[in-house]
Amino acid sequence: MKGRREEEHSMFETSHVLGSLLASSPLLTQAWSQCMRANAGGLSFTFEQCGDTVYVAFSGIQNGVPVTNSPAPIGGGAHGLFSPLVGGEGDGSCKPVLVHAAILHLFLALYHTNEFQILAAEIKNKAVIFTGHSIGGSLASLVALHFLCSSSCSSYPSPSSLLCITFGSPLLGNEALSKAVLRERWCGNFCHVVTQHDVVPRLLFCPLNLIPPQLVTNLLQSWQILLRYPQFARPASVLSDEEKAQLRLLISMHIDAAAVEQQISAADQQRSPYRPFGNYALCSMEGVVCFDNPLTVVRMLYSTFMTGSASSSIEEEHLSYGDVVAKISENLLLKKRIAMEEEATKSNFSAGISLALEALGIGIQDMGATEARECLEMSKRMGRSPNLNGANLAIKLGKITPCRAQIEWYKASCDDDMGYYDSFKLRKASRKDSKTNMNRIKLAQFWDDLIDMLQNNQLPLDFHKRGKWVNAAHFYRLLVEPLDIAEYYRGRTHKEKGHYLTHGRERRYEVFERWWRDRSKDSNEGDNWKRSKFAGLTQDSCFWAKVEMAKDWLENARTERDHQKLAQLLENLKAFESHAKQMVERKEVSIDVLAPRSSYSLWVEEWKVLKSNLGLQISP
Repeated sequence: MKGRREEEHSMFETSHVLGSLLASSPLLTQAWSQCMRANAGGLSFTFEQCGDTVYVAFSGIQNGVPVTNSPAPIGGGAHGLFSPLVGGEGDGSCKPVLVHAAILHLFLALYHTNEFQILAAEIKNKAVIFTGHSIGGSLASLVALHFLCSSSCSSYPSPSSLLCITFGSPLLGNEALSKAVLRERWCGNFCHVVTQHDVVPRLLFCPLNLIPPQLVTNLLQSWQILLRYPQFARPASVLSDEEKAQLRLLISMHIDAAAVEQQISAADQQRSPYRPFGNYALCSMEGVVCFDNPLTVVRMLYSTFMTGSASSSIEEEHLSYGDVVAKISENLLLKKRIAMEEEATKSNFSAGISLALEALGIGIQDMGATEARECLEMSKRMGRSPNLNGANLAIKLGKITPCRAQIEWYKASCDDDMGYYDSFKLRKASRKDSKTNMNRIKLAQFWDDLIDMLQNNQLPLDFHKRGKWVNAAHFYRLLVEPLDIAEYYRGRTHKEKGHYLTHGRERRYEVFERWWRDRSKDSNEGDNWKRSKFAGLTQDSCFWAKVEMAKDWLENARTERDHQKLAQLLENLKAFESHAKQMVERKEVSIDVLAPRSSYSLWVEEWKVLKSNLGLQISP
C-alpha cells in the first residue's frame, strides 16, 4: 500500500487537462459549425478552407442509406482502398476487419463520384479536418481511414496532415478495426465527441434486433427532420416514458457487458461486434475529458450514461452538441472547485481524478461514481505502461547488443573467400558457427517480442518513428536476414514450401522494412547519393534470396524445352542480372557478395556460360 501511495503522489491525472486544451482551441467550435452547414445544405459533404486548414464536413442526412445494421468486410467490395487495415488478416489468429455495411455502401457510392475525386485533388498536401455529426461522423471516419491508407501510395493525392472530429457518431467497426488502427498508429488522427446521455454513439453496443423496430424508425425520422431544419422549434419526444426506459436499459446492459468483457446471457450471434477506436472526448456541460484506450472508453461510456439523468429528450441530447461545446468554452473561464474539502489533503493525482469526474458530469454521490473513479485510476496506470515498456526495451537492447557485435565479427571473418552468406549456409559444426546461430535466434526472439508489444499497444504511439529504434531495426534486418535466408535454403525448406520471398520471410522484416521506407520518405532522402566504397552491409536484405531464385531459374533454363517457358525464365534472369549489376555499380552491396566463391560470383559465371550456349549477347 505504501508503494502505491508513493506512486500516486508522483502521478498526475491529465485526461481533463487534455480535454481543457481541446475545448480552449477553436477546433470543436469550427468543426461543429461546418457540421451544421453540411446538415442544412442538402449535399453529401461540403468543404471550406479556413486559414491554412481545409474543413470537410459530411452531412448527417445521407440519401440511399441501406436499411441494415450488419457489418461487412472492409476489404471485400472496397477494391484495395483500405489495404493497410486488412494487411494483418493473413495471420490465422486475426479476425477480418468489419465496418458498418450501410456506411461502407455510402463511402463506395461517394468514392466513385466526380465530386469526391475533385475533393481528393483539392486537399492534396494540405492540412485537413474531416468532420460530421451522427452518421455523417461515421462516414467522415471511413473517408479519413481511406486517406490514411492511401497516404502510403505516392501516386494517390493525400493530405499533408489529417484529423477527424465526429459528434455523436455511431460506432463504425469491430474490434479487429480498432486493433488495426492501433497497429497503424492512427488513433491520434481521430477525436470522437460524445455527450453524457446521447444514445446514438452507444446504440450499436447492443444488437439492434433486440430493439423494437418502430422505436428506431420514430427516432430516425425525428432526427432527420431536426437536422435538416434546425431553425424549427424542436417538438416533444416521440418516445413514451416506457420506451425511453426500455431503450436506456438495453443500452446500459450491453455497454456494461462490453465493459467487463463478459458474455451476455443471450447467444453469441446476438452480441454486437461493434467496438470504439481512436480518441474519445466525453463531455458534459461541466467540461470534457479525453481517453485513448478502447477499454477505458467503453467503461466511461457506460459510467457517464448511467450517472445523473438526462435533462432533455433523447432527440435533444443528440442535437445538443453545439450548446455543449459553447458551454464548455464558457466554463473554462471559471475556476473549478472540488466538492469534498478532504480532497485537498490528498495527492495531485486524486485531485485530478476528481476534476475529471466533475468535467464528465459525474457527482461524487452519484451511482457509479466510485466505479468511474477506479476506471480513471486504472486508465492512468495503463497509460504509463507504454513509456515504461519503451524504457525497459532500451535496457534489453543494450543487453542484446553483444549478440549483434559477435555476428558482425563473424561476418568480417568470412568476407574474403566464400563470403558471409555462403559460409553460414555451408557451415559445419564449429564453435564459431554454432555461436553465430545461437545469437541469430536470440536476436530474433528480442525483435519478435518487440513486434508483439507493438501489436498489443504496449509501446508509445510514435515508437515506430523514433530514430533510435528505426535505425536499430534497420541494421538488424540488413545484418541478420541474410543468415535467416541461408538457414532457409540450407535446410532445403524451399523444396517443400517454396522460395523464401513468398513463403519464408518473417513478418518482423516486413515491418522493419516499412519503418525504414517511411522514414526515408519523411526525410525526403534521394536515391542519387553515390558511395565511394562498398557498403558494410548489402542494402537489399533479401539480395541472397533473389540469388537463390536466380540459381533455380538458371538450373531450369538448362533443361527447359518449352520455348515459351524458356523465354520467361530468361526474362527473369535478365531482370535479376540488371538489378544485381545496378547494386554493384552503386556499391550498395557488401564486399562479401563479390567474394570469389560466393553464390553470386558462381551464378555470374554460370549465367555467362548459358548465354554463350544459347547465343545470347553477353553483358560487359
